[in-house]
Amino acid sequence: MSSTVLFSPGSSLLLAKQSRLTKGRAAATVKCRSGPIPSASHEVEEGEGVAMVGRRRALASAAAAACGVSVLGFAGNGLAATQGLLAGRIPGLSEPDENGWRTYRRPDDKSGGHGVGWSPIIPYSFKVPDGWDEVPVSIADLGGTEIDLRFANSKQGRLFVIVAPVRRFADDLDDATIEKIGTPEKVINAFGPEVIGENVEGKVLASATAEHSGRTYYQFELEPPHVFITATAAGNRLYLFSVTANGLQWKKNYKDLKQIAESFRVV
Repeated sequence: MSSTVLFSPGSSLLLAKQSRLTKGRAAATVKCRSGPIPSASHEVEEGEGVAMVGRRRALASAAAAACGVSVLGFAGNGLAATQGLLAGRIPGLSEPDENGWRTYRRPDDKSGGHGVGWSPIIPYSFKVPDGWDEVPVSIADLGGTEIDLRFANSKQGRLFVIVAPVRRFADDLDDATIEKIGTPEKVINAFGPEVIGENVEGKVLASATAEHSGRTYYQFELEPPHVFITATAAGNRLYLFSVTANGLQWKKNYKDLKQIAESFRVV
């Protein structure tokens, strides 16, 4: 069994080679090094379920303290964790089309990363301009194990997909639709804070409802922060698709960011 934790930029920490000790206990060697890590990617495999998250975070925090670095929970800031095979890193991007846009489709055999008891995730897709890349999900993400995917482009913005169990919000919804979960106002007030980390009151600039292949999608634009949110439901899960950017990126790439948000489909 192997485990690796990386921190960057500046100081970095390497938690390498867990070795088996007596009575089934494992020890980890902690190495510190300075200088940037070649990649700012962040990766996690959650095959052991939610219970492992706290243990891993505690281990990472303790190791980080030993090296004098801080643990940052926001993906894109240099935290990476890998354990075993990186099942979540299965390619899903198409080649660019004639307009330079690529389609991402969640691979059917991609790990769900949500522990025991989860049924397979119904695949989803969206389109991004060429130059957007997948950013591995961190165990320290504010969205926890429910963040299924992250993408980013350093010049345009970033996005993530939350896939949450419907039973968190309602009973007897194994064949859920977004309409069964609630009205657009109810959905954004209930789940918007999970996306932006704060109350959405007074931040919703626009909302719309779209239908594609018989499935309804709620679409929202919020400010501040600058973010598009697309919400729908399928099977026993709620899907929240968030596209966001800083002020300058938003101003320069508004049309493309909106097109990304509106391209989200559960397939």
